[in-house]
Amino acid sequence: MAKAFGIINTTGNHIWVEGMQDYRPIGAFSFLGRYRVIDFAMSNFSNSDIDRIHVLAGSKPRSLTEHLGSGRQYNINSKRGNVQILFADNHSRNSIYNTDIATFDENMDDSIGKMKEPYVVIAPSNMVFKQSFKKLVDTHAASGADITLLYHSVENANEAYLNCDYVTLNRQKGVLEIQKNRGNEAQRDIFMGTYVMKTELFIELIGKAKTLSSMYTLAQIVNLSCDELDVRGYAHEGYFAAITDLKSYYDANMALLDIEKAEDLINDDWPIYTRTNDSCPTQYFADAEVKHSVISNGCLIEGTIENSIIGRGCIIKKGVVIKDSVILPDTVIEEGIRVECQVVDKHSKLLHCKELVAAADAPGYVRRGDTL
Repeated sequence: MAKAFGIINTTGNHIWVEGMQDYRPIGAFSFLGRYRVIDFAMSNFSNSDIDRIHVLAGSKPRSLTEHLGSGRQYNINSKRGNVQILFADNHSRNSIYNTDIATFDENMDDSIGKMKEPYVVIAPSNMVFKQSFKKLVDTHAASGADITLLYHSVENANEAYLNCDYVTLNRQKGVLEIQKNRGNEAQRDIFMGTYVMKTELFIELIGKAKTLSSMYTLAQIVNLSCDELDVRGYAHEGYFAAITDLKSYYDANMALLDIEKAEDLINDDWPIYTRTNDSCPTQYFADAEVKHSVISNGCLIEGTIENSIIGRGCIIKKGVVIKDSVILPDTVIEEGIRVECQVVDKHSKLLHCKELVAAADAPGYVRRGDTL
């Protein structure tokens, strides 16, 4: 494998998960009860033997940096590898200037510019997928292309993956253009925010973008360069989710209740690493009834749970009915409450309401630490 280092990129200013992102970046979102969204990108790097990783922290980085820690939980070689958080100290009140290019440039002298690996792999913090970056880098190096972009073909881009980018390809998988998905077509090749290129070209593009416009992002400068550089697409297969709003976060969790999709994403051959939490097993009481759900450790379950995901340390009292919902860690739901098609953020307490019911195409949201 050609030597490469990794960068986990932040989401753009056009993406905002209402409610949840008020407290932490998307990479720090709880996912499937026990993971964080960033664990999938980190595990892709680790499983691909890329153990020098830079993470763009973005806004409200505390929970993300606490979760990543030293990176030891990702099976990264402690002698030659490391995880480095890249902060944006010159954060602007005008969000148009808070681009990935600005953060790359700000951290150029102290980190990115010092990297000795000939290639860089840049992956997103808001997407969930499994991919061998080793294979991706090797394919890129053998092709002679300047840049390789990872994409996933979908048939529902008119109703999902909104605000993601998509690529237009020629017959030889050359990238002609990168555009924003506005839901105009069902079939699209969704760009997965993942690039492979030589480190020197990456640094050159950062300088070019900075010179042309303070608003430019990496995707925009690559798009602008498609005419002069050899930019190629690489097709991804398997489970793929892009978290761009509350519904896509809800859908991404619920989709993995399908055991075939879950086993495609998470298996012994491609482990997903995360920070461990030493807690006791979940206790199910006599009246508990659980169907087709994912229940994390440390919970106390007395009620009925169906087609739902329950995070660590939740307390579900007698007579509670939870259906088609995502309940984040340390939530308490008192007796007799019905919860349906909801995302309940961590540390919440549902005490006095009788029911919280929404539609699956417009899930409800309970704020972090709120009491209802």
